[in-house]
Amino acid sequence: MPDHRPSHDDLVDHLVRSTSLQRGEASRVVLDVLAYFDESTEEFVRRRHRELQSGGAVNADIFERIAAELPHRAVAPPELSLRQLRRIVYG
Repeated sequence: MPDHRPSHDDLVDHLVRSTSLQRGEASRVVLDVLAYFDESTEEFVRRRHRELQSGGAVNADIFERIAAELPHRAVAPPELSLRQLRRIVYG
């Protein structure tokens, strides 16, 4: 069965030409960036909550910060209330 994933060879080529990255490194960077932007809103909220909590932040500050970060995602989700953010994390 043929592989139907899109090729990002042109982007990898560009990175190799414009940086000091080798082809394998450039490919990994592209895949990492794509995975980052493929993260769903729910996955992003949970990940950021864990990251900020592990850094010592308290929930009141964490949810305010996540709410401020969401509109700046590559594909911004609809605005979520602080309650909706809490429900994503805690169910």
